[in-house]
Amino acid sequence: MDSAVFESIRQLLITPKRIVITSHVNPDGDAVGSSLGLYWFLSGLGHQVQVIIPNSFPSFLSWLPGCDRIVHHKGKSQESLQFIESAEVIFCLDFNALNRLDTLEESVRNSNGTRVLIDHHAQPVQEFDHLISIVETSSTSEIVFDFMDAFNVPHLIDKKIAECLFVGIMTDTGSFSFGCNYVNTFNIVARLISLGIDVEHIHRLVYDTYTESRMRLLGYSLSEKLKVLGNYHTAYISLTKKELRQFRHQIGDTEGIVNYALSIKGINLAILLIEREKYIRLSLRSKGKFSVNDLARQYFNGGGHKNAAGGNSYANMEQTLEKIHGLLPLLKDQLNY
Repeated sequence: MDSAVFESIRQLLITPKRIVITSHVNPDGDAVGSSLGLYWFLSGLGHQVQVIIPNSFPSFLSWLPGCDRIVHHKGKSQESLQFIESAEVIFCLDFNALNRLDTLEESVRNSNGTRVLIDHHAQPVQEFDHLISIVETSSTSEIVFDFMDAFNVPHLIDKKIAECLFVGIMTDTGSFSFGCNYVNTFNIVARLISLGIDVEHIHRLVYDTYTESRMRLLGYSLSEKLKVLGNYHTAYISLTKKELRQFRHQIGDTEGIVNYALSIKGINLAILLIEREKYIRLSLRSKGKFSVNDLARQYFNGGGHKNAAGGNSYANMEQTLEKIHGLLPLLKDQLNY
């Protein structure tokens, strides 16, 4: 972490402030965990803090301490906009461009509050007043821990903060299976465990709470919708709105499905395509040197990390799949390793 940037933010927080913490649309474990962890810490410093997110998060995160205090803009638009309008500082967590806020973008962009970015995604847009952007880090939750630790007030980092940050790190690394080959990640996890969290229990709360319909959706995705293109070392799964309705889809039900496609031997690129109201959402994963961040940025209005990224297609499902099939011959040499 850049010491000059940290000091500027520390000076900003010397006196009590009205603070909003926000994160990207369709928030995941790292977005929610880092936001709540920072919420408890800044509240402990004496600030007036509110977490605001664009829309709902998966139900398997609803046990996290402080979840009941989060304002969902989609459900309470006026309340959330009033908080943002009055905020003196806005912490932007786990995204690198304001357009990732969806319906919150305009109000955050127009706010007079100081915008502070804490994130680990590549190529952040220069639209923040202070940036803590560390691409090599496992998760935003890990950066938030280092940010808190730099204040040298260890008594404020307690068990509930540890639970929030651990969930962020665990989910963004796929239970420590990718993006975490750094000593600091495990040093931080050890310190979180020392605060009394129950790792086994947390893992069960996040990963062992599937509904029957979610499990059947997973089975259907693998048995009926998985397409393997061995010549291109690629596999994909596409799900339409009709199919999602058939399995009573809820937010979070498709999380992790793309990783099953990537786990096939010889597959270096996996794509999950989900039909939304006005676009197709793509989740892209890769192994090794192939960058899905570059692929998402160049062709699908998105981005992310080298081996995990997302994007959108504003064509229909059939046209989007045709585009992918057209791109694969161009990518064949890059995927053959």
